[in-house]
Amino acid sequence: MSVQVTTLSNGLRVVTDAMSSVETVAVGVWVAAGTRHETADVNGISHLLEHMAFKGTARRSAQLIAEEMDNVGGQLNAYTSRDHTAYFAKVLKENLPLAVDMLSDILLNSTMDAEELAREQHVVVQEIYQADDTPDDIIFDHHQATAFPNQPMGWPVLGKEPIVRSITSDRLKTYMAVNYAADTMVVSAAGNVDHDIFVDLVEKAFAALPRTSAVSEVPSVYNGGDFRETRKLEQVHLVLGFGGLAFDDPDFYNLGALSTLLGEGMSSRLFQEIREKRGLAYSVYSSTQSFSDSGIFSIYMGTGRADVPKLIPVLCDEIKKVHGGVSDDEVKRARAQIKSGLLMSLESPSSRCGQRARQIMIYGRPLTTEEIIAKVENVDAGGIMRTAERIFASAPTLAALGELKTLEKLDAIRARLN
Repeated sequence: MSVQVTTLSNGLRVVTDAMSSVETVAVGVWVAAGTRHETADVNGISHLLEHMAFKGTARRSAQLIAEEMDNVGGQLNAYTSRDHTAYFAKVLKENLPLAVDMLSDILLNSTMDAEELAREQHVVVQEIYQADDTPDDIIFDHHQATAFPNQPMGWPVLGKEPIVRSITSDRLKTYMAVNYAADTMVVSAAGNVDHDIFVDLVEKAFAALPRTSAVSEVPSVYNGGDFRETRKLEQVHLVLGFGGLAFDDPDFYNLGALSTLLGEGMSSRLFQEIREKRGLAYSVYSSTQSFSDSGIFSIYMGTGRADVPKLIPVLCDEIKKVHGGVSDDEVKRARAQIKSGLLMSLESPSSRCGQRARQIMIYGRPLTTEEIIAKVENVDAGGIMRTAERIFASAPTLAALGELKTLEKLDAIRARLN
């Protein structure tokens, strides 16, 4: 098996996925600390910390961090989500020691310089402005906040300007000290990598990592609701959503198939009916997102103001039709799309690196390709319909942005779904 896992003496989990046919290696550190682990007074701190990790350490200035990676033609990046933060690099195989050293340095020795912080706070605020100026982006933040009100799972990953500007260097250091420890972190590598050599590199580089964190995770509770913001836009942006499923739910793969046949791809029901047959929207698609204890299923549509009254009834009808049955061809097509997406992702060291880290964080072990495919193959029409009953029985969540005079009330939309 190409995948190997070692737990170091301090509890840090190390996983590798060897690919001898490539000349590169992707390596990263995944931390179980994201937006849902924040408190209200520092919402956005996980994302700001991700930015600040690259702004200088005791050994490297921000410029030197960039130059050292560019000198070997490598790539260094990071992202923040609601349940984790990831820092990762991709380099030629001979530069793996540099990548490990760089990642450990930014995570263990960042200085959080006050001047750098002031500049980066301004950069993050510009990122917040940019998101707010992008309707088909910010609509999902509004949808999340409405689905999970008054709880960390509903807060924006980027945070809000006043809070971001108020966070101090000391507060960043405290948050990092509390949340970044061996029990919340996974170090992963995929590509042309030797497991034993990698483990040795990680053990030395992360020797100073604290053993345990004091991370606090507030349970997420899906609620549903109605959010509307009137803006002078050419399009109306809509997201209609429902409660989803946690990662370990028995219907997890059935939900993926439901989303695929309903609204993912050009052959999906929503694309064919709403765009191809009726021309009511340029963009229409469904998606599902899972967390450790909950999830959310959503359908996005971007349409003209005049088409909103025609679009909503069609959308609701298509959702209701799932209860009437799904064809064998649809099931086969959904399974094929899910399997091909999985197998294609295995051709990328970066994708495999992230997949293995997330599997360790979620399930406590790496999943084999064979067992995932077996679960996908077990998806059938009955399972999809059962899952649809579960999902669409939950309270709907509507988020809308644009000229909304012709948009029905949520109660009217809910009635259409019954």
